[in-house]
Amino acid sequence: MHRKFHLIVLTAAVLAWPAHRASAQEAGNVAAGHRLARTWCVTCHVVEPTQTTGASTGAPSFAAVARMPSTTPRSLRVFLQTPHGRMPDLHLSNTETSNISAYILSLRPR
Repeated sequence: MHRKFHLIVLTAAVLAWPAHRASAQEAGNVAAGHRLARTWCVTCHVVEPTQTTGASTGAPSFAAVARMPSTTPRSLRVFLQTPHGRMPDLHLSNTETSNISAYILSLRPR
């Protein structure tokens, strides 16, 4: 019985660990994401919340993306890591994806 309890606890810990890592990755760093957006995304997107004009590519502003009800850390992660016709494949690392996602979500109205 004692061995069975340890096996259950160990199994629960192993199953919970990846979920914890994923949520930690999704949290991201807003300031780092802002720097990345100003470097890589500004040619196609309006990335600053106070910016009223900019890219004429038809790409949505980051503030508009943040306001979409479907925008979540997970949906941004999937979108940013999936190649799209008009969006260049930037080969973002997990950390970069998390940081840009965190910045976009920080633009959501409170």
